[in-house]
Amino acid sequence: MKWTDLDENWCPVARTLSVVGDRWTLLILRDCFLGKSRFGEFAASTGATRHIVASRLKRLVDAGILTKVAYSRRPARFDYQLTDKGRELSPALGVFRDWGKAHLPVRRRALS
Repeated sequence: MKWTDLDENWCPVARTLSVVGDRWTLLILRDCFLGKSRFGEFAASTGATRHIVASRLKRLVDAGILTKVAYSRRPARFDYQLTDKGRELSPALGVFRDWGKAHLPVRRRALS
């Protein structure tokens, strides 16, 4: 089964994953909830290539999770803002955050 085939799956979890189920998309959404809204911010924060960031932003806009708002005409530049539909993902991201804090603590090297 291809990843894109999930969008018509009987399972709502599978259909949701077809939109937000990869690491780059989830990290972009995390950044949106943290107040980031610009392409360059997403690229810098996630470490994803420009191509990946562009494709994930397009998917999120097409799904109605983000909206594009122009802030410059020349060159064309956009802010990406969460829609009401996108803001409804907040509890899911909160669960990921809380689970990660509880079960995947940051391991820091001891200072010598």
